[in-house]
Order: sequence, then structure tokens, then C-alpha cells
Amino acid sequence: MNDYSINIRLAEESDRQRWDEFVLSHPNASPYHLLAWKKAIETGYKHKCHYLIAEKHNKIVGILPLVQLRLFPFINEMVALPFCDVGSCISVDAQIEDSLCKEAIQLNIIKKTKNIQLRGDLAPTETIQSQFKAIDTDKVRMFLNLPSSPEELLASFKSKLRSQVRKAEKNGVVFEWGGLEDIDGAYHVFSKNMHELGSPVHSKLFLKAVLENYGNRAKLGLATFEGRIIGMGIILLGGKCVSIPWASTLREYNRLGPNMLLYWNFLKYSADNRFAYFDFGRSTEGEGTYKFKKQWGAKPIPLVWYELNDNDRKRKDKINTGEGIDKRELAAELWRKMPLKLANIIGPHIRKYISL
Repeated sequence: MNDYSINIRLAEESDRQRWDEFVLSHPNASPYHLLAWKKAIETGYKHKCHYLIAEKHNKIVGILPLVQLRLFPFINEMVALPFCDVGSCISVDAQIEDSLCKEAIQLNIIKKTKNIQLRGDLAPTETIQSQFKAIDTDKVRMFLNLPSSPEELLASFKSKLRSQVRKAEKNGVVFEWGGLEDIDGAYHVFSKNMHELGSPVHSKLFLKAVLENYGNRAKLGLATFEGRIIGMGIILLGGKCVSIPWASTLREYNRLGPNMLLYWNFLKYSADNRFAYFDFGRSTEGEGTYKFKKQWGAKPIPLVWYELNDNDRKRKDKINTGEGIDKRELAAELWRKMPLKLANIIGPHIRKYISL
């Protein structure tokens, strides 16, 4: 498509280096914008990806990564991006952003999808104002601006927080960086924690694909005790931002403080490698995860999502209503009662269609 001398097309494998270079240089990009996320989704879940690339004079000036989630006849929508908090359009100016959103609408028609969900703040262009509406996520993203050194970061913490980190070390918990050879042990911790939370777990194949495709831009951190993995987390490295999509610990060892040791080492690594900020992910203000992230100095930023402004389409989810919460709690309780082995078999087949 040509709009104001801009050429918009679907990205190809040969565009990977140029795409990633644009993402790594853009101030509003996240690690999820990298093409490695697309590769991991295709490998782990077989979803179709439609990554739009805008060029001007053969130079990339904007991107919009879209993933199609389709489970006939229940789900058929485009999401930018699923399984994370952000991943919407990034560009050099609002005009290009508007053009990419227009192209996404045309793609939505061609692919006969029922909705487009854009995760991330967008300029109030004509297309956004007329064709999309903001979603009330009732969430915030927790961001920590990083100082220039780990020493300065540690000094910024309250004494209680520093003592909690030291407590884990005194208890014999050891932090180490892991690799693909540790995925089984890490996944056991992750899947057990998700089961106890009452939530279907991502597939091991997906997590492994993330580590494989991100290469040195993904780090698997492990907390061990007496040689056993009792905590895990994965961080993804962007240009200026480090994001943490997943972290889990075994509840029976939480008294030893493995979570504190994990997060301290992730933050320490981020500051030591001169990243500008650390993205703790989404939380609901006032809840437990919000308070945990806030104690590290993270500040809340509104989580802004958009979807197509289709008056004929009524949202069936009731996430923020009493009825929706009651149903979720019942489903979670039933899921907890399922044997872990069975939950790990069934869970990924459900989780792949839950875009959150």
C-alpha cells in the first residue's frame, strides 16, 4: 500500500536484521517487538503472524506486529501482541502510525478476523480516534528507571529490602544463570506455580522457543537450594529496556527468599549492562504483585490498550465485573484440584488462545 510515499508490506525473513535494528533503536520499543517473539509464537503455538513493515525511501520508518489467534468458531482476532503487555505500532511519526493502523484494518477485513487489539499507547490520529476505542484494562505497567551502576541501585533500596536480599543468600539460596539444558527444571517450577495459582500454563516448547530465538537477548535466571532449582525467571533484553515475562518460585521454599534473590540479580545485571529501565510487567494497583514491584522503586504507568470500535460487537468477557471475577475464581479452584501432570498436558492447549 502507498500512503504519503510510504510503502507498507508484510515483513519477510530477509527483513529480520533491519526490523530488529529499527526496534533496538526506537525509544518506545519493547523486547517483545523483536522478531524473536514472532518466531517463538510460530514454533510454540503455530499461530499465524502478520508483521507489517512501513518503508520510506527503502528505510524502515514503522512496524506493526500482528498475531492472529483463531479457534473456530470462538476466537478469531488480531493482537499486537499476545502473551505480553505491549507490542503495538512503533514508528518515526504519527502519520506513519496512522497508515499502519489503516493497513491493519484492511488486513482484518481480508483475513475476516473479528477484532484488532493494539497493546500500547498510540497518538490520537484520525484512524485511532474514529476506528478504535480504549479498553479499560484496570492495570498499570511497573517501570524502574535504572541508575548507572548496581552499587547505586543497591544504595537506593531501603534497608529492609537490602536485608531481604542478604537473607536469601544467608539461607543458602544461590543465584546462577541457566541455559537450555536447565529448561526441564525451570519449567517444573514455573508449571507448579501456575497450577497453584489456578491458571493454565504456557507450553515448555514455547518457553524453549523464546530462549532459542532470542539467543543472547534472553537470560534464564535460576535460584537453587542444595542443588535443586526452587526459583526461575526469564528476562528479555531490548535496546534500552529489560522485560521480565515470567518468574516463579516453589512455595514451600518461599520462606528462604528465592524471589528476592532472583529479582535483585535481574536488576543488578540490567544496571551493570547500562540498560535504561526495567519493565516489571502489569499489576493491579494496591494488590500483592504491585506492592512487590513498588518496593524495588518501580513506578506505575497506565496500561493502555485499544480495540476496534465496532458497535455491533459486544465484548463477552466480564473480567472487571463481579460476575466475571466469580467465574474466574471458580475456574481457578477447579484447575488447582486437577493433578499437576494432567494440567501440564491440557494447560498449553488452552493457554495458547488466552492472549494475556
